Amino acid sequence: MNPMRTICITFFALVCAATAARAQQPVEARIAGLERNEEYMALLREEALLQQREDSIAAAVVRVRALLRDDPENGRQHAQQIMQSENRIFEVRTKKGRVLDRINTIEQEWVLANLDADAAHRSDTAPEPSRLPDSLKVRNLVKNRPFARHLPAADYAALQRAQRAEPRAEAAAARFAAGHAALAELERAFDSVRTEEEAFALKERFAELEARNRRTADTLSALWNDIFDNKSYAYDYLLEALRKEALLDRQSARLSETLREVSSLQGRTASDELVDYVLRKRMLVEYERSIAETFELDAACDSLQVVRERLARLDCRLPKVSVADRIFIPYDTLVFSPRPLYTAQNPIPPCKIYERGTIYRVLLGTFQSKRPVSTFRNTAPLCYLEEGGRWRYFAGGFATAAEAQEAQARLKKRGFLRPEVVVWIDGEYRNLSQEPLPTATVAGYRVEVVGSDALTDAMRRAVQALYPAAEVSRVGAALFVIGTFETREEAERAVEALRGAAEGASPEIKTVEIAE
Repeated sequence: MNPMRTICITFFALVCAATAARAQQPVEARIAGLERNEEYMALLREEALLQQREDSIAAAVVRVRALLRDDPENGRQHAQQIMQSENRIFEVRTKKGRVLDRINTIEQEWVLANLDADAAHRSDTAPEPSRLPDSLKVRNLVKNRPFARHLPAADYAALQRAQRAEPRAEAAAARFAAGHAALAELERAFDSVRTEEEAFALKERFAELEARNRRTADTLSALWNDIFDNKSYAYDYLLEALRKEALLDRQSARLSETLREVSSLQGRTASDELVDYVLRKRMLVEYERSIAETFELDAACDSLQVVRERLARLDCRLPKVSVADRIFIPYDTLVFSPRPLYTAQNPIPPCKIYERGTIYRVLLGTFQSKRPVSTFRNTAPLCYLEEGGRWRYFAGGFATAAEAQEAQARLKKRGFLRPEVVVWIDGEYRNLSQEPLPTATVAGYRVEVVGSDALTDAMRRAVQALYPAAEVSRVGAALFVIGTFETREEAERAVEALRGAAEGASPEIKTVEIAE
């Protein structure tokens, strides 16, 4: 059996086995009273199953990543398997987000219906409020008496609409976090792809998921701003009506601090919208807890404590993710084959010019017509460019100039008369062998005196009087060197002093540059 097929079968077997092993675990209703709601319990089971499936696929991906490191020969297949699995993880998370959204909606509707029923049916046959489960009282602070009594009807209705929208905002935040996790997986997978085609496909997938997450962030922002504005207005109105100035002052200070923190994180995370939601939501929950404590609403305090703990686990400082362009240039070493590698059936290919990146080759020659493959003495790899009726043939493909120069030396030993190192940098061609040598940097100057008996005692004294520290050295039978001097002007003054002290002798005295 194909080894890669074996890996795939093993991979999915692990996922299915792990999922099946936990699929039968019982689930409990998160709110007392909803145990008999078949849709609700089925959604809870589905959410648990999706979470198990996500965990299993993620664990299997870790194992395939290990194979990617340990089995580079099948790296391409492993990378494809990882990409496919990460796509499945994103699909599972997206489906889980929709399931959670529906679960939250059912819970919210249940709570509101039961609280409304409790308020509307105060008869001998109606259940006593004390017998109502705490879970049905704690989930909706705004259903308590102070809000209905002191808020205008329109404001109270807007407050209740904002409360009903909370689960949708929370689900949008969860979907964004799941989408970000999928994008981060794609970012990591991008480093593993081996070909330009794989990279292009992954970038397209990344762009699609990124756009979807962008829409989710916009949805979250619109929902949350409406919720926050309506809730804040209602709470402030209530406390002003009841003259709770101290609580209002604390909230004002808390809001200013939160807005400063939101502003400080602007543009530094994956989503400004998620940061704004989480930080202002945490602040709003603290405001709601303060109100609940003020009116001694113990059940609401307990509920808000659960919300506070859930928010504490939600990370809003998600790092930015992106997939940068990668350069896929297939570098190749030079080989000399004992048999022809290029034939009529396998001709020399045209050179590929890469728009980005750097590649060195060795130019073997420029010809007036297409050359037979035998011209190049079984050298490989080869490629050609035909421009204006002239054919240029190149050998190799190297990452550095040093590798190209080494190949150039080998080609000369092989009998090629004038191989030349060339390079393409971001698609621009240069022939390095035809470029002039760089100009040497001048490190200083010296004076040379040439001639038999060139340097007399008078000439020595003239130089030393001008430059006491100047060194005088005899290099040959008729060559003296004086200096070095930092500037040409200093050397020229020494030349003038030497010529003035020559006493009729006529040696050649000149200034010479010293190159680094």
